[in-house]
Amino acid sequence: MIEIRIHGRGGQGSVTAAELVGFAAFSDGKNSQAFPSFGSERMGAPVQAFARISDNEIRIRSQIYNPDYVIVQDPTLMSDVDCLSGMKEGGLIIINSKKKPEEFNVEGSATVMTIPAMEIALEVIGRPIMNTTLLGAFSAASGKISMEGIQKALCNKFAKDIADKNFEAATRAFDFIKKQSGN
Repeated sequence: MIEIRIHGRGGQGSVTAAELVGFAAFSDGKNSQAFPSFGSERMGAPVQAFARISDNEIRIRSQIYNPDYVIVQDPTLMSDVDCLSGMKEGGLIIINSKKKPEEFNVEGSATVMTIPAMEIALEVIGRPIMNTTLLGAFSAASGKISMEGIQKALCNKFAKDIADKNFEAATRAFDFIKKQSGN
């Protein structure tokens, strides 16, 4: 089983991102689970959402305290919140940022990848909502969900024109990460 924790701010679509990860994984024939962390859900407040993916039945129902993957939608959260709390050794962190990964000075054995997801979202979708863009990056970096699964999740969640734009943004992010990692 792999566990994913998504950090964002209220209004950035962190909960939707977790739901889309879960749907994409289910579409890929895996068991999945997605849920938010409830607290102050006002616009701009730090929020967390979680997803689990497994080939086997998922029985655990707690929050994710030791994620394999962390997705950070707002890079300012790296200094405001302990986004890396409990991060598993050798995990992967994907940060929405134009900065280079080494500029975040992350200690430990986790791999850090950055992607200008906000810019991609603004260019393709026309809005500063980068959650689906980061799903494409996650697919490329982890291989845990397919782009076909993401497309099915988007088509299930949104009207066709919105789903198509979001899938284009996810595809650009997928290609960006593949190019960045040399694959």
